Amino acid sequence: VSSVSLHITVCCVCSSVSSAKYTSQSTHTTEKSVPYEKILKQEDGLSGPTKPLPKSADVVVIGGGSLGCQTLYHLCKLGMTNVVLLERDRLTAGTTWHTAGLLWQLRPSDTEVELLAHTRNVISSELEEETGLETGWIQNGGLFIASNKQRLDEYKRLMSLGKAYGIESYVLSPAETKDLYPLMNVKDLYGTLYVPKDGTMDPAGTCTTLSRAATARGATVIENCPVTGIQVKVDDLGVKRVKAVETAHGTIQTPCVVNCAGVWATKLGEMAGVNVPLIAMHHAYVVTERIEGIQNMPNVRDHDASVYLRLQGDALSVGGYEQNPIFWNDVSDKFAFSLFDLDWDVFMQHIDGAVNRVPALEQTGIKSTVCGPESFTADHKPLMGEAPEVRGFFLGCGFNSAGMMLGGGCGKELAHWIIHGRPEKDMYGYDIRRFHHSLTNNNRWIRERSHESYAKNYSVVFPFDEPLASRNMRKDPFHQVLQEQGCVFQERHGWERPGWFNRGGPAPVLDYDYYGAYDVPKNTDYKYSEILGKEYTFDFPPHHDVIRDECLSCRNAVAVFDMSYFGKFYLTGPDAKKAADWLFTADVNKAPGSTVYTCMLNKRGGVESDLTVSRLEPSPAHLPLTPESNGEAYYLAIGGGVAQHNWSHIQAVLQDQGFRCTLIDHTEDMGMISIQGPKSRELLQEVLDSDLSNDAFPFSTHKIVNAAGHKVRAMRLSFVGEMGWELHVPKESCLPVYHAVMTAGAKYGICNAGYRAIDSLSIEKGYRHWHADLRPDDTPLEAGLAFTCKMKTSIPFLGRQALEAQKAEGLRRRIVCFTVDEKVPMFGLEAIFRNGVPVGHLRRSEFGFAIDKTIGYGYIRNPDGGVVSPDFVRSGEFTLERMGVTYKATAHLKSPFDPENKRVKGIYG
Repeated sequence: VSSVSLHITVCCVCSSVSSAKYTSQSTHTTEKSVPYEKILKQEDGLSGPTKPLPKSADVVVIGGGSLGCQTLYHLCKLGMTNVVLLERDRLTAGTTWHTAGLLWQLRPSDTEVELLAHTRNVISSELEEETGLETGWIQNGGLFIASNKQRLDEYKRLMSLGKAYGIESYVLSPAETKDLYPLMNVKDLYGTLYVPKDGTMDPAGTCTTLSRAATARGATVIENCPVTGIQVKVDDLGVKRVKAVETAHGTIQTPCVVNCAGVWATKLGEMAGVNVPLIAMHHAYVVTERIEGIQNMPNVRDHDASVYLRLQGDALSVGGYEQNPIFWNDVSDKFAFSLFDLDWDVFMQHIDGAVNRVPALEQTGIKSTVCGPESFTADHKPLMGEAPEVRGFFLGCGFNSAGMMLGGGCGKELAHWIIHGRPEKDMYGYDIRRFHHSLTNNNRWIRERSHESYAKNYSVVFPFDEPLASRNMRKDPFHQVLQEQGCVFQERHGWERPGWFNRGGPAPVLDYDYYGAYDVPKNTDYKYSEILGKEYTFDFPPHHDVIRDECLSCRNAVAVFDMSYFGKFYLTGPDAKKAADWLFTADVNKAPGSTVYTCMLNKRGGVESDLTVSRLEPSPAHLPLTPESNGEAYYLAIGGGVAQHNWSHIQAVLQDQGFRCTLIDHTEDMGMISIQGPKSRELLQEVLDSDLSNDAFPFSTHKIVNAAGHKVRAMRLSFVGEMGWELHVPKESCLPVYHAVMTAGAKYGICNAGYRAIDSLSIEKGYRHWHADLRPDDTPLEAGLAFTCKMKTSIPFLGRQALEAQKAEGLRRRIVCFTVDEKVPMFGLEAIFRNGVPVGHLRRSEFGFAIDKTIGYGYIRNPDGGVVSPDFVRSGEFTLERMGVTYKATAHLKSPFDPENKRVKGIYG
């Protein structure tokens, strides 16, 4: 093999099988795959369960890898004792055995930074203090390599975020990098990011110590006990729930199963009728012979060369992520696990990259190769939480090669989820309910998107990135006509939604080409991909002026937004009023025809969603505009990206409370366009057969009206801070209504606008975006949304007790708006400093074109742990750090644009 003298090419079992020590192997090459379970049984003589099975358990965790052991440990830490872990072979015998065990503290997500911090704390100190056993943690530091400015900009963003969390990191010059790592070639470097307290975990040592700690607290760990089935029962309300776990050696009655089965998680899900959308791919690394001078060097990630170098005593482990990974197609019904030869044609790029970075490798032999399957998901995020199909069936799988380093944080959150009904942190990005049910069993979507997530594992994370795989899965009725007008679509929740409108004509999204891998012809003259590539920047994107024009057209004249991907649900039935009172923070039981902006909370007071709820006239009538109901009826409009999550949340609340009502999904049956701007009333008065004056059609109301001869539900609402109306339109009427609006709007200067404009317009007005500046770990009081809560009434609602307690105690954190006078792009994650002390980071940031400033929103804390009062905000001097550079910022407790809310009421001038 070129570049490296290969002493040995051998598939070997590492970590749990060899006590985490690699030893030189006799020279041989495996000719055929060998079942891993057979190897283990031959070595250990295992023929049955290592312990008797209990008759029942409160929780059964399936899978003895990183996530299974961490979840078990944290369940016990939270006080559960009647918990069982079942492992089909030995602990770490699945995907965990071949993990590299790297832990990097910085990721482009605040939640992940917190999860990693918890893992590090558990592995580096907590477990040893509790058990007296070493986990094998080595703190040798981490070094990220940048070969170009964009990559270094990404690292500088991570460094700034790290300051908000007290994570020590440094941007080094090539010369400083050479001083730190003398064996490294730095001639082609732009710079590096050095994090001294990164390190390496030992999978076997960690999982063994976790299991012993859990056992000491009362848990039962049973190895060599494959699961053969999951029993599911249907309760009196028709809800499917976990009943028991079946094995060849007995059945355990349990109301809760946790699927931590790694690449076999899909098979385990099938046993319970649960979709687990992941796919397995071959992942490999090699271990070198001894390298003089490598001792005590940091672990290295050279993202641009797609290679990592892990310190392995006096050697290196070398691996990476390629654009043509090998799909793992041998996960049998019996979960047979096979070892296989490393494919050098695929892997060689990593060797070449490693040799370029550490030239000494060219004269170094390879001691062993380590190969195994790893699971990947459609958005490169894990699958966690309770499955929507079966209550009591939890997922803890699909970790995209990050299961070891995310295991501690995720194990803790999963344990909290199981015991308390929700995690402590914002885990929406990992929650299985983030995916629409039409996608989770779609093999094309799973395969294409998971491939892309693997291929882009080391890609720069840009603010305006979009997937190319499995697009056009869900299209609304306006898709074709908007595409013809130059719409550049974004993908959200499977939907194609308008991002912005390109002046150069249509840019359709084409079928996925796997980036030219697997002999799939690569797309040529792919305009959409070319446009997307130009958006890959941490500066103002090249189409910044297009977004500006869309925004200013809305502010000065009128714009039309296609918001059809919104979830559109009806809540009806005898207990609908009781359900609405309990579900929604605002009093939605106003007169029929009212529309109320409200939140839905969890029991800790965190926001599960913000939405609008319209009370309907009781009617036997005609779906989809009016549902048939024998009680109260409500129409819910929810942001499309969270619609499936909210559907599951509402259903769970209805089930838990025993409310007799029905939630009906009409998302696919209706489109929705929003016409916004000072000229919206004049325009729509020509299209609708209803008086649109303030008296006849006030803000926050709705009516069924005729639009160009078609019945629509018109709502006077705004997501952008202007006077405007939403038209909720039956699918078959969408295009005629849209064309009527555009024809009438021509003389008013109407333009199409997309979600990039909505992002800018809404932040300018101070409106919250769910899962940006409004998440399940934020309360309405912290988020400045106390006005949505019926606290002055005596009506109980989900989360009210938590809000009352928080109000009495005082806010320990609060959302604040910041503006920066300098024209500098910010995108979120920038560190916030008050009087020179870090107090938080921006959650969301955009450029506000009407005020001509960068605007950001972030939650700040008092460094002393005290209350964050309005005076605390007013008395501070604030700066924001972007990529290591600080900018003076002005803090606002109200929106800097139209703080008196005149424009939404139609008061201009």
